[in-house]
Amino acid sequence: MKSFLFQYLLNPRTVGAILPSSKNLAQRMVDNIDFETADYIVEYGPGTGVFTDKIIDNREPHTVVMLIESNREFCKLLKEKYKNEENIFIVNGSAEDTDKYINEYGIPYIDYVVSGLPFTSLPKGVSNTILIKTKRLLGDHGKFVTFQYTQLKKKLICQYFKRIEVKREFRNIPPAYVFSCSNQ
Repeated sequence: MKSFLFQYLLNPRTVGAILPSSKNLAQRMVDNIDFETADYIVEYGPGTGVFTDKIIDNREPHTVVMLIESNREFCKLLKEKYKNEENIFIVNGSAEDTDKYINEYGIPYIDYVVSGLPFTSLPKGVSNTILIKTKRLLGDHGKFVTFQYTQLKKKLICQYFKRIEVKREFRNIPPAYVFSCSNQ
């Protein structure tokens, strides 16, 4: 918890919150994943791994999980935390380069992208690049699941995905909106 607050104070535009997400929000995020059929899951901005823990607890043993974290301290924490897990790749980098990372690790496609990125505080160009690449990498059958504290970026996300289901999770500080996005 102290590490999270410290990283927020150092990097408020990329960390995006003063507290980690609640377990309730994490559950709401993974409710949108069909773990029986998911072969490849990518998580943008896993931070301290609150959503990652739920993904790992529910995934099939063969499911490959890639974590893309731009914060070096969080990346170190994640590498230590998941060092004994099979089929997990942890990348210290930007979600803007997801296509490069999946090619490097031999991931042929992505079934789900789970995102903890604070689109409200990211530069517009960065948000657009991430969403363009995410849509392309997911194709017509994948799903993008993200949360935001407001619905300000819903219109932006709607530009890239045909269907968006929005649910509210009040058991989080602050309460959050979960967007489950697809092109079907």
